[in-house]
Amino acid sequence: MLRGAGASSPFLGYRPSFAPTPFPAVICASVNDAIVHGVPTRYRLRDGDLLSVDCGAELDGWVGDSAVSFVVGRPRPADLRLIETAERALAAGIAAAVPGHRVGDIAHAVGRVCRSAGYGVPHGFGGHGVGRRMHEDPEVPNEGRPGRGLPLRPGMVLAIEPMLVAGGRDGYHAAADGWTLRTDDGSRAAHVEHTVAVTEDGPRILTARSAS
Repeated sequence: MLRGAGASSPFLGYRPSFAPTPFPAVICASVNDAIVHGVPTRYRLRDGDLLSVDCGAELDGWVGDSAVSFVVGRPRPADLRLIETAERALAAGIAAAVPGHRVGDIAHAVGRVCRSAGYGVPHGFGGHGVGRRMHEDPEVPNEGRPGRGLPLRPGMVLAIEPMLVAGGRDGYHAAADGWTLRTDDGSRAAHVEHTVAVTEDGPRILTARSAS
């Protein structure tokens, strides 16, 4: 689909400073206790699996980044609550992305939704600036103090991406592939994301998905 649109993947071959090897795929596919950066494998999805898919596109020198979580087959009520909370956290973070606010206001909005529902928030991982490259300044944490951090200005573009751990703990570890991050307690995780522009008229979601 990317090739058909004249675009390319900013994921394939990407290697940030923490990574032992370049990322080997076009999407991240994180299943059940995988929080983010799941490397697609030959694992066959099963009824009830919770899957988070993270995908980016580069077109005409600009990058977009987005993620969605859903259940394969028959869902557990607990998984639906986890995903719904992640979406609410994302919506709260987007609503805070207005001129005059700061990055800490986005972080606080996301974290408040996650913590009030009793979910864990992996420390050190969150959103980021996005534009000519997939990861740009500033970092956009999923927890923070309101009124702190970089002021938001019209024209800034941010990837806002809540990550929630069902068990309520924040701990995680890297899998053997060096990329996939898994929950320490083995509980399930959800990850959602939009690329959002800060404008004078309010936040504009650049990766909005169609209703279908």
